[in-house]
Amino acid sequence: MLTWNPGGECIQGYRPDEIIGRSFSLFYPEAERAAGAPEAALRAATEGGRYVAEGWRVRKDGTSFWANVVMTPLRDGGGELIGFGKVVRDVSDKKAAHDAVLESERSFRLLVQGVTDYAIFMLSPDGHITSWNAGARRIKGYAENEIVGSHFSRFYTPEDVAAGVPFRGLDTARREGRFEAEGWRVRSDGSRFFAHVVIDAIHENGELVGFAKITRDITERRRASEQLEQTQKALFQAQKMEALGKLTGGVAHDFNNVLQVMRGNLELLESRHGRDDWSAERLGNALDAVDRGAKLASQLLAFGRQQPLEPVVINPARQLQALDDLLRRVLGERVEIESVVAGGLWNTIADPHQLENVILNLAINARDAMPDGGKLTLELANATLDDEYVLALADVSAGQYVMLAVTDAGTGMSREVMERAFDPFFSTKPEGRGTGLGLSMAYGFVKQSGGHIRLYSEVGEGTTVKIYLPRSTGTAVEARRSTGGVLKHGSETILVVEDDLKVQSTVVELLSGLGYAVLKANDAEQALTVVASGVHIDLLFTDVVMPGALRSPEMARRAVQMLPGLKVLFTSGYTQNAIVHGGRLDAGVELLSKPYSRRQLAAKVRQVLGNRNIEATGAGAARTRPREGVGPAGNGEGLRILVVEDDVASLDATCELLMLLGMAPQRAESAAAALNALDADDYDVLFTDVIMPDMSGTDLARRAASAHPALRIIFASGNVVPEHERFDFEWSALRKPFTLDQLRAALQPADS
Repeated sequence: MLTWNPGGECIQGYRPDEIIGRSFSLFYPEAERAAGAPEAALRAATEGGRYVAEGWRVRKDGTSFWANVVMTPLRDGGGELIGFGKVVRDVSDKKAAHDAVLESERSFRLLVQGVTDYAIFMLSPDGHITSWNAGARRIKGYAENEIVGSHFSRFYTPEDVAAGVPFRGLDTARREGRFEAEGWRVRSDGSRFFAHVVIDAIHENGELVGFAKITRDITERRRASEQLEQTQKALFQAQKMEALGKLTGGVAHDFNNVLQVMRGNLELLESRHGRDDWSAERLGNALDAVDRGAKLASQLLAFGRQQPLEPVVINPARQLQALDDLLRRVLGERVEIESVVAGGLWNTIADPHQLENVILNLAINARDAMPDGGKLTLELANATLDDEYVLALADVSAGQYVMLAVTDAGTGMSREVMERAFDPFFSTKPEGRGTGLGLSMAYGFVKQSGGHIRLYSEVGEGTTVKIYLPRSTGTAVEARRSTGGVLKHGSETILVVEDDLKVQSTVVELLSGLGYAVLKANDAEQALTVVASGVHIDLLFTDVVMPGALRSPEMARRAVQMLPGLKVLFTSGYTQNAIVHGGRLDAGVELLSKPYSRRQLAAKVRQVLGNRNIEATGAGAARTRPREGVGPAGNGEGLRILVVEDDVASLDATCELLMLLGMAPQRAESAAAALNALDADDYDVLFTDVIMPDMSGTDLARRAASAHPALRIIFASGNVVPEHERFDFEWSALRKPFTLDQLRAALQPADS
C-alpha cells in the first residue's frame, strides 16, 4: 500500500500509519489468500488493463463486508508498470438485497416447479413459451426442452386454432389484464382434456413484458358435472313417468271396473237374448268395443309398471319364431321382415305374453313409419351393459342382458320427438291412427321386467328400438297355449268381495249362472265377518283394491287362517303393488285381471278350485239345485225360519245360504227384535247366535220356547254351547264355521 484515503479508514478500519507499506492481500479472507486470489487479481488487472470484481473482504476488527473492487494498472510515459490504482466500495446492503431477490426467485421457482396439479408457464408478448413447470410437463406431456420457444397455440384443438381462439385470449389479457375460459386442449400424444385456463398480463414500468398462464385439467370435474346433469335429467324423467304411471294406474282401475260391469252384463244378455242374428251382431260389436277398452287400460297399466306380470324363463329366439306368421299377416306384403339371431343366445326371464305384445306394437309402429313399405329387422343378441354405460342411468344395473333390436327404414324421429316418444298418448300419427301408447307400454314393460330400453333415430334414415332384458341361466319353459272349449261349471260356495256394487252384482250373477253358491261382502272387514260367521266357503274371490284400513291381501291371509282349506282368487284392474312386487305376482298368488269374460272367469275359478266334481256344459246351463228333503215340501219351501244375529254381515251370509236351500228366512238384528217378530208371526225354527249384546241367545231361546212350545231352536256360535245348560225344549247346535251340508242337516226334522 502506497497511499490511503479517509474512505479506506472508514470502510476497513485502518489508519494510514497502520496500513501503508503492507500488502493489500491483508484485506482478503484467509482462504482466498491461501488460494492466491490477490496475485490473480493483479495479473488480471495487468493483462486486461482493468480488473472489476465483487467479493468478501476483511476489516481490521475481523468482520467481513461485501466489496465492489476496481483495480487499474498505472504506467509511466514509457508504458512501464509503476503500480495500481484501487477503488473499494462497501456494497453489503446491495448484496443483501440481491441475495434476498435471488432467494425469493429460488423459492418461487421451487414453488412453481413443485406444483403438479397446475400447468404454470410464461409467455412472451407474442405468445411464445419462455418457462415450463413440472405441472405443465405432467398435464400436457411435453418436457421443457421440447416446448420452450414454441407458440402456445399448439395446445389448442385444430378447430379452435382455425377459429382464432388462442389469439383472442391473448388480446383479451393484453387489453383487460386477464383472460379466463374453459375448453378442450390437446396433449403431446394427441389426446384431449378439458381445461380451465387463466392468462394474466405482466407489465414492467408500464410496458407489457409477457404473460403468466395457468392451466388446470378439469376433465373429471366436467364428467362429474355432465353425469350429475344426466342423473338429474334421468331423475326428472323417472319422476315424471312415476307420476304419470300413478295417474294412469288410477284411471285404469276405475276404467276396468266400468268395463267389467259392461262385459258381464253384455255376456249375460248374450246368453239369454243373443239367439237371433240382429241381437248377436250388436252384442258382439259391444263386446268388441269392451275388448278395445280393455286393451287400452292394459297399455295404461303397462306404462305405469303396474301390469301384474307372470315372468318365466324363455328362449327369446323361439318366442320370436312363434310370432313370425302373425307379424307377416299384420304388417302386410309391403314390409320385408328379416330376423337375425346371434349364436349362443342366452335365455331371459320375462312375461311371454306381454313380450309378444311389445314386439307386435313395435312392429306396427315400424310399419306405420314406412308408408311406402320397407324392411323391418328383428335382431336378438347377447349384450353386456358395463359400469360406465349405466353410470348416469339410475334404474339400470350393470350386467348381462339379452338384446332385442327392432329396426325400420322409415321416416325417423327428430330429437324433440325422441324426447317425448315414451310419453303416454304422444303420437305423430294422424288422428285416429293410433293411441300413442305403443312405445309407452313397451317402456313400462321393460322397466317393470328389470330391463333397459333405448331409442336411436335419424330423420329420413329410420329408427331402432333396443330392448335389454336380464339374462337367465335357468331352463326355458314351453309357452302355454290358451284352451277354448265349453264353459266349466261347479257347485262350490264362493264369497265375492267387491266394493263396486255394480261389479259385485254382475259377478254374482255370472257365478250363479255357472252353478256356484255365491255369498257377497262389500269390503274386507265385512268379508272377515262372513268368514267368521261359520258359513262354509270354498273360494274367496276378492278385489285387490278396496277402501278401508284393512287391505285385501291381509284380509285373505286372516281368512285362510280361519279356514285353512280356503282357496283365494284375486281380481283387479289395478294392483297398486299389493300383490305384485318386483314387477311380478307374489308367489302362490292367483289373479284374474279385469275386465274378464265369462269364459275366463269360469276357467280361472275351476283352475283355482281344482277340477273335482265339475261338469262342462254349454253357456245356458242352469245352476245346481240343492238336494231334496229339507223342508216340508221336500224342496226347502214352506219352512219358516227366524235368523237372529247382531252382526249384519254374518246375518246376510246365513240368510244367503238358507235361500240357496230354497227358504225365505226372516231377519232379526237383536234379541228384542226377535221377540217382537215371534209375537207378530209364527215360525218353525229360531236360528240364533249365542252371544249378543242385549240378551244371550240361550236366554232368548228360553223365552221364545216358553211362549211357542213347538218352536225348534238352533244355536249357531263360534263357541260350544255350555254342557251344563239344561233346556226344556228341542234344540241343536251348529259350530261356526259350518258347511252348507251341515246347515242342511241341522234343518232336517229330528225323526227324518
